[in-house]
Amino acid sequence: MSVEVAPRRSWAQSPWAWVCIVIGVLIVVLVAISIGSWLWLQANPVTIVDPAPAPLPILTQPIADGPDKVKLEQGRYLTIAGDCVSCHTREGGQPFEGGLGLATPFGVIYTPNISGEKTTGLGNWTPEQFYRALHEGIAADGHHLYPAFPYPHFTNVTREDADAILAFLKTVPGQPYTPPPNRLPFPLNIRAMLIGWNMLFFRSHDFTPNPKQSAEYNRGAYLVQGLEHCGACHTPTNALGAEERSATFQGGKLGNWFAPDLTGNAQTGLANWSLDEVVQYLKTGRNAHSNAGGVMAEVVAYSTSQLSDADLHAIATYIKGAPASPTQTSAEPEVAAMHTGSAIYDDACSACHLSHGQGQKQIFPSLAGSAVAQQQDATTVIHLILAGGRTAPTPTRPSTISMPSFAWKLTDQQVADVATFVRNSWGNHAPPVTAQAVAELRKLLELPQPLPNFAL
Repeated sequence: MSVEVAPRRSWAQSPWAWVCIVIGVLIVVLVAISIGSWLWLQANPVTIVDPAPAPLPILTQPIADGPDKVKLEQGRYLTIAGDCVSCHTREGGQPFEGGLGLATPFGVIYTPNISGEKTTGLGNWTPEQFYRALHEGIAADGHHLYPAFPYPHFTNVTREDADAILAFLKTVPGQPYTPPPNRLPFPLNIRAMLIGWNMLFFRSHDFTPNPKQSAEYNRGAYLVQGLEHCGACHTPTNALGAEERSATFQGGKLGNWFAPDLTGNAQTGLANWSLDEVVQYLKTGRNAHSNAGGVMAEVVAYSTSQLSDADLHAIATYIKGAPASPTQTSAEPEVAAMHTGSAIYDDACSACHLSHGQGQKQIFPSLAGSAVAQQQDATTVIHLILAGGRTAPTPTRPSTISMPSFAWKLTDQQVADVATFVRNSWGNHAPPVTAQAVAELRKLLELPQPLPNFAL
């Protein structure tokens, strides 16, 4: 009696082998695209302009009486929580009409019109289409949305909240404005590429409360992980633009800024901030440790300063629960750089921040022990010295406080030296700053070299 043995299939004949091959090829292609996009951006630089936040009546004017008043008020509040107006309002444009250019590592993406206008806005969108956009990153006509629209966070938004947001946005008056075409190199301008990105880095899901935590903590988690999308800025991303979930809230590069560490790290994070100080910062734009400027000024002005105290407390409770990021080591600064930086600090900085970097409470933040000053990435410190900054105007602190630009006065090396001094004095410790890093940011910000007659 003979037994026939079925021929053994080779590895290449296995369906799983082809799945692995396809995924491997996709990864290689996407990595090559990211490198090519970086090279493209070097030849097509983009300058990010950070205009001072201005009051927007549409976010505060009363909702008219009617059967949908409660739903519309809920939708407006949630729209504020999502800070939708900051990204969907171009300079000189009307609120929510889009057209703001978002500079990403891969090119410029212009935000769409989300006003109630029916031809180019959301006027004809159904609740199902809007919920799908938030949860799956797919627009009403079926095209994929780029993750510059943070659907990886908005997927946490409940259906009830999504419906309320759409109902409010449909009441926002708008013009038939169409934003410019995105400035993305081939093949990133083909939206079908996002199918592969989503396969690798995204899954649609509903928010899941942590049963081991309080209701307040879970409310904070819902807001931070969802509409507030804090991780979109404060979490580093990989070469393909996806958040590194193992480093959540540990700080991330954001255009010409660096969004700082929000974890419990004592040097670079919020370990030294009390819960009430976190609430105060989000409510007023300032506390004993820091003032909100740059991109964060808009977040505070248009979003967090208008949230309820209960929600701010919930957000602070959740963020304060983030585990500390790893302690980083750095090289010691050169003695010459510290000596020069000290002299420049005494001349240009000590009048406001005082001789020992202690600052002036609620006006000029302390630099001694400053988490912002000690980030591993010095971009924000360099940016502030070069271009200056302005705090966020908020209902409780309507007057802004400004820091002047020193680009006209300090050379690249002098900016590097004073930044290095601040980052390594009064107990601070962070990597030294190079003149090359200053020169690169000066170029991106399109700031001139110092005037010969005024340079220190």
